[in-house]
Amino acid sequence: MSVEQQILEILRKSDEKRLYDLVELTGASRQMAHRAVKNLVLKGHIEKVGSAPKTYYRLTQSKTRVTATLTKERSDFLNQHFIQITETGKRLEGTEAMAHWCEKQRLPFEKTVQEFIVTREKYLKHFLDSGLIDGWQKIRSTKGFDRIGADEIYYLDFYAIERFGKTRLGLLLHLAKQGQNRKLMDEIIDLCKLRIDKLIEKKQISAVGYIPPTIKREVQFMKVLERKLNLPLPHIELMKVTGEIAIPQKALSKIEERVSNARASILVKEKRAFKKVLLIDDAIGSGATMNETSLKLKDQSITNQIVGLAVTGSFKGFDVIQEV
Repeated sequence: MSVEQQILEILRKSDEKRLYDLVELTGASRQMAHRAVKNLVLKGHIEKVGSAPKTYYRLTQSKTRVTATLTKERSDFLNQHFIQITETGKRLEGTEAMAHWCEKQRLPFEKTVQEFIVTREKYLKHFLDSGLIDGWQKIRSTKGFDRIGADEIYYLDFYAIERFGKTRLGLLLHLAKQGQNRKLMDEIIDLCKLRIDKLIEKKQISAVGYIPPTIKREVQFMKVLERKLNLPLPHIELMKVTGEIAIPQKALSKIEERVSNARASILVKEKRAFKKVLLIDDAIGSGATMNETSLKLKDQSITNQIVGLAVTGSFKGFDVIQEV
């Protein structure tokens, strides 16, 4: 019996095993057992659960089968725009992700693929040649702002689209922040860096500020973003101050409350003056934090030109993004 067959037999009799256990039970070398496990994962017979140093292997619980054949063009489109994370934490890409989603929603595969492509392409029309979305009109049309602080606002993608929920970037951002996952944070930044660099060059940005988070986490996405972008620009020091109980923007459902919260909690600690400032945030829902921070920079004569940038933003006027 081959090592692969032995491993399959072992996993049929038990829920899950570590590589160490499989080496012990098969008597194979670690290198041989690792090669066998890798082959079985590629074949779809077993799946990896967890991450080092707590990695286990088990028989594949369920494998979504795609009976329809898509054109290469459609398959490539799904690979670029659609991912899913299963209830066990497995990441699915493209066609496999869509098949899994259709199975869970009990929807026909080919018809749903066509509907997703049509829907996503509708949102892709909002992208500029720079690969950014102009979100300034959204802020300008939001009722509840006495003044508009930012002169321009851009998104790298929408946070979510109708019916299908979070975009690829939106889902990665949500999971990265909620799970404090550095690997996903790095992936997001790699997807964004080139477009941010080009924006800075095109707009002749002279300083940058990062909107600080309200909720304390051991791994803060905005700190990782600031460190990995490593922009060669002066950094404006922004602080979030809170009362006895920290109230994040996502906990507030009224625009007036969000404006009041942002106005009271953002503190600008900067004495220098700059020609044009880039303000970066992870997500723009209502736009209250971005707008109030921009107004404070202008009111304190730090700058009179502000470009806002968010990793993700909402499509409609006033929107509440609660997850991030």
